[in-house]
Amino acid sequence: MQDISEKTIATPTTHYGSGKASTWNFVVQRATGALSVVFTLFFIYLVVRLARADVATMAALLGNPVVAIVTALMIIAVALHMRVGMREVIEDYIHDDKLNPLCLMLNWVFCALVAVVTLAALVKLIFRG
Repeated sequence: MQDISEKTIATPTTHYGSGKASTWNFVVQRATGALSVVFTLFFIYLVVRLARADVATMAALLGNPVVAIVTALMIIAVALHMRVGMREVIEDYIHDDKLNPLCLMLNWVFCALVAVVTLAALVKLIFRG
C-alpha cells in the first residue's frame, strides 16, 4: 500500500494535480454532455431528413448555414467530451509516471485529429457536395 506522507497532503498538487484544471474538466464534461443531448436530437432530424435523399439534396441541406454551423458545433462538442472522458480513464487507470503524460498527449492528439478530419469532411460536403 502506498504511504501518503504529511508533505504530500500539505501540497496536494504533487499527487492530485491542479484543482483549477480538474474543475475546468468537470465543467467541460458536463456542458458537452448536456449539449450532446440536444445535438443528438438534431442529428436524428438530420439523418431522417437525409434518408433516401440524393447527393444534391444532401449538399443543399448541409449547405444551409444554420445546419452547417450546428453540425460543426456538434463535432467540436463531441471531440471535447471524448477528450475529457478519455483523460479521466487515463488518469484513473494508468499510474506509470512516464506512460501517463504520453497517453494524455496521445489522447489530445487523437481527439484533435478526429475533430479536424471530421470538420474537413463536413467542409468538403458543404462546398463540393
